[in-house]
Amino acid sequence: MSKIGKQPIKIPTGVDVKLDNRNIDVKGPRGTMARQIPGGVGVEIKDDFIIVTSKNLDTKQGKALWGTWRALINNMVIGVTDGFKKVLEYKGVGYKAVVEGKNLNLELGFSHSIKMPSPDGIEFSTEKNTIIVSGIDKELVGQVAARIKKLRPPEPYKGAGIKYLGEIILRKEGKKSVSAGF
Repeated sequence: MSKIGKQPIKIPTGVDVKLDNRNIDVKGPRGTMARQIPGGVGVEIKDDFIIVTSKNLDTKQGKALWGTWRALINNMVIGVTDGFKKVLEYKGVGYKAVVEGKNLNLELGFSHSIKMPSPDGIEFSTEKNTIIVSGIDKELVGQVAARIKKLRPPEPYKGAGIKYLGEIILRKEGKKSVSAGF
């Protein structure tokens, strides 16, 4: 039995959830999200709750889909009400991030600047030495943040690069000079 799958999802005020055959649409103050539900998962709306059930609990895949789809639907509800954001921190000589229109322009010590286009539903903002990626789709926010981090991952000697805010980078000691003990 899935401990996560058993929990009902509370529908907040101002959020409209519609079930149409195998499609679920969630509409809220920040936008609209839609997903197609697989065959092994059942979804129903009772009062102000969304209840997710599994049609085949005897298989491992049925149990896994139950908890996964409950979490995905819950993320849709949270996304259209509050939204999601990831904060990235950059450090290095000459590193700079600027938002130009909907694009993010990054200068990361290369001979050229990198323009990162904003996918639909994603917004960029910058403050001091941080980049904020926000949107209603948790999966897309995480993918875009990971793509930005991959451009210049933090290196272990000086710590220069892009990392998530609060991420701990294990630092290494540099080479020590050996003195000739004559």
